[in-house]
Amino acid sequence: METLTLELSNIEISFLDKVILDIPKLSVYQFDRIGIVGQNGSGKSTLLKLIKGELHPNKGKVNHQVDFGYFEQTEPPTDGTFDYQMLGRLAIPETARNHLSGGEQTRLKLAQLFSTYYEGLLLDEPTTHLDQSGHQFLIEELKYYYGSLLLVSHDRYVLDELVNKIWEVKDGKVTEYTGNYSDYIAQKKLEKEQQQEQHEKYVKDKNRLLKAAEEKMKKAQKVTQASKKTSQKETKAKANLMFMTKSKDTSQKAIHKAAKALEQRVEQLEVVEAPERERSISFPQPASLQLHNKFPVMADRLTLKIKGKTLLDDVSFQFPLGQTIAITGDNGSGKSTLLRHILQNGEGLTISPKVEFGYYAQLSYHFKKEETVYSYIEERSVHEEKVIRAALHSMNFSGNDIKKDVRSLSGGERIRLILCQLFLGRYNVLVLDEPTNFLDVNCMQALEAFIKGYAGTVLLVSHDRTFVKQVADQKYKIENQKLNLL
Repeated sequence: METLTLELSNIEISFLDKVILDIPKLSVYQFDRIGIVGQNGSGKSTLLKLIKGELHPNKGKVNHQVDFGYFEQTEPPTDGTFDYQMLGRLAIPETARNHLSGGEQTRLKLAQLFSTYYEGLLLDEPTTHLDQSGHQFLIEELKYYYGSLLLVSHDRYVLDELVNKIWEVKDGKVTEYTGNYSDYIAQKKLEKEQQQEQHEKYVKDKNRLLKAAEEKMKKAQKVTQASKKTSQKETKAKANLMFMTKSKDTSQKAIHKAAKALEQRVEQLEVVEAPERERSISFPQPASLQLHNKFPVMADRLTLKIKGKTLLDDVSFQFPLGQTIAITGDNGSGKSTLLRHILQNGEGLTISPKVEFGYYAQLSYHFKKEETVYSYIEERSVHEEKVIRAALHSMNFSGNDIKKDVRSLSGGERIRLILCQLFLGRYNVLVLDEPTNFLDVNCMQALEAFIKGYAGTVLLVSHDRTFVKQVADQKYKIENQKLNLL
């Protein structure tokens, strides 16, 4: 029997009368590898902080049987215990800690975490800014880890490689599924199909009962009309007439009662809503933005240097019209620098004169002007209202969300709004630098749908293997100062 390492019982966490987490019971055992998924803001990080002890529940108990190491989205450590062999394996440069890149900061935090052995690990988005070699290090380090692992991640490849259970956090509840992320998706698909079947049965039963009730009411009306006609006729058999009228009144009441009973059965049916349909979305381009060059972005023997370091040496390429081109490579290989060089129409490049670039960078976006979410997009879009609303809904802006002042949006909401604006805006070539960072899986899948429905050309940098596999028509890798087509 496996050893229990953690148990949560009767947990409730609420804030301003809103229940954030409501957990009757959850158990974790020694060899559990649990992937925690859900939309941004659903409570995934809150759950990890609760388990770590940084957050105390309004009620309930967290019972730890072992010590848990914790990786969180904070600044990198400035001191602490490090295994220098671990620092070497993660290729962390011996430079001032405040001059490390995003990927190097993540590596440093992982080095500190793995320098001490813990019987349990809590990891909150440990792949952020990591290149593929960093991803592979993490997978290899954890694949044969002899302890309990709880992992919050939007990286579907990492989840598939590492976990054997999924905790889905939604509407304050945590639902457990067996298997890795792909197994979870298959189970969710089956749930959706079953919900659709149950919904169709509910609609069929409801319509059948309503139709039967309607027929009973029509029959009652006919009896009433027949009774009125009979009462108007003069007849000598007055006693017999009274008997017939009374008989028809009794029959009419019985029919009304039967109709009422059928209506009550409709009300007693358990309502099963139809599952939400996946909306296809497309972004057709107006004639004024359409390009006719087969290759809107080209390079001929391009050499790219930064601070005396050669990143690309004598490189030529042709990026085709209407395609999605993914550029991969290790941290520091020159991916983002190449994108910026393209945006600036730098030396060694030939850019079609009609190109209108839209650019997403890994920045903290701020809005200064008072605008609603919807008006912000509408003012900068070439598309009609239904397309704008569909795109915003796909990125989790629904209901009153589209009326929010853009200045009050959270960091994650700002990123989603900027991505919507790019696909809806007056551009024909989009340049996206790590667009999936800080997106939950649902929004990442929405972004994949955006790219597939986009009529223009997309150049992107991403370390997310699943994302690249889903969207890329061509895939390049920067390696040894060359740009190689894979």
